[in-house]
Amino acid sequence: MSIEEGATVTGEVTGITDFGAFVDLPGGETGLIHISEIANSYVKDITNYVKEGEEVKVKVINIDDDGKIGLSIKRLDDPSDRRDHAPKKSFEEKMDEFLEQSSDRQKDIKDRQADSQ
Repeated sequence: MSIEEGATVTGEVTGITDFGAFVDLPGGETGLIHISEIANSYVKDITNYVKEGEEVKVKVINIDDDGKIGLSIKRLDDPSDRRDHAPKKSFEEKMDEFLEQSSDRQKDIKDRQADSQ
């Protein structure tokens, strides 16, 4: 099986270091998940996220000229891969929406205060 950039594959964690985890991939290839590609949050201890012998799903993010394969867990659900079909609202539209919601809340608060008196 030929590994290609952008592909999602499953492999087995074969080694853990301070800088990442090595993963055996299909076809006898080995790749590295750098510690910065484990999670979207700061990773202090990689063993809190992956264990040796564990099967992991990874995304191939790069293949160097010398054959080194860079992998990522955090990019599996990369929002930049998804298309946002909803048009972005302008600042004015967001402000109008906020002011309307704020006005409704203020009215509700005043009504509750009047009812409790």
